[in-house]
Amino acid sequence: MTLSGLVASCNRQRVALDHIVVNTDQPIPAAAFARSPCPVAITLDTLGDRWSLVIVRDLFRGRRRFSEFLESPEGIKRNILAERLKRLEAAGLISRRAYQQHPPRFEYRLTRAGADLLPILQAIMRWAVAHRPQAWVPPQAFFEARPEQFYEADAAPSPNTAAKG
Repeated sequence: MTLSGLVASCNRQRVALDHIVVNTDQPIPAAAFARSPCPVAITLDTLGDRWSLVIVRDLFRGRRRFSEFLESPEGIKRNILAERLKRLEAAGLISRRAYQQHPPRFEYRLTRAGADLLPILQAIMRWAVAHRPQAWVPPQAFFEARPEQFYEADAAPSPNTAAKG
């Protein structure tokens, strides 16, 4: 099937369903999808803004704290960063843990679902390096990394992973 055929197939699936089953025995309410149950649309609804993948990239680079994310060269504003961190947490891609009580401050970590985004980021970076001359070249260690290296022993599994277990 061609790419246009796949997109057309996704678009045809825009029907009013009470529940949609996705790689699990657990039903997922259709309301969880902003546009459609198409995997591309779902992914874009979750990660398609200009900041979410930059934050995920920084988590892979070892940044954990709000102030560390603000140091990124892209210059994200504090209010946008706070909103994106909440959105990523609500989507189950990151978790937060308090490291200070007064005032409350948090560290952020990738969940299993977030760590599983690594091959996607690697592919995006390979594409950018090959097709955009202004792109910096990530270290080889980034391309050799595997999602399992970022799994947290005490992190909650993603909903689809938990249902399979």
